[in-house]
Amino acid sequence: MKKKSAPVLPDLLAPGLDVVFCGTAPGTVSAQRKQYYAHPQNKFWRALHDIGLTPRLLQPSEYETLLSYRIGLTDIAKHVSGMDNQLPRGSLGKEAIADLRARIETYKPKVLAFTSLAGGRKFAGSDAPLGRQSVTIGETEVWILPSPSPAAHWNWQKNEKIWRALVAEIRKLR
Repeated sequence: MKKKSAPVLPDLLAPGLDVVFCGTAPGTVSAQRKQYYAHPQNKFWRALHDIGLTPRLLQPSEYETLLSYRIGLTDIAKHVSGMDNQLPRGSLGKEAIADLRARIETYKPKVLAFTSLAGGRKFAGSDAPLGRQSVTIGETEVWILPSPSPAAHWNWQKNEKIWRALVAEIRKLR
């Protein structure tokens, strides 16, 4: 049996979280810096602050403080990094999805929010739309958000409202 390598980024998970944000895999800059959403042009940290999930703009190096705001972080592919089209074949496949599902079943956050349409569709199906999904993991709601990645900036402004809808749902679930 082949031993798995250490994760590129450790999960930031704990019981009782309001939301766990899930990427497909750490990007190159995030992998190099060992910090989630570390590319300077990534909108993730700005979005968390702008939509009211954090009281101030956090830096990627502060990602571990998200637990104090009842926010967690993970990725589908834990052992590779790069843009989606650079990932090894199968790294976002059934085994990775099953591992993600097991982590969510263990920690039971209120919401699992994929930070990309591509990642969300790996979980919820190839025709899944942005927003709240009909599938759940136990009591955990599943959402697909527009990507905050620099590669998806063209789509951000039109779909930022979905991030705001997520916050409204989280507040209802508290």
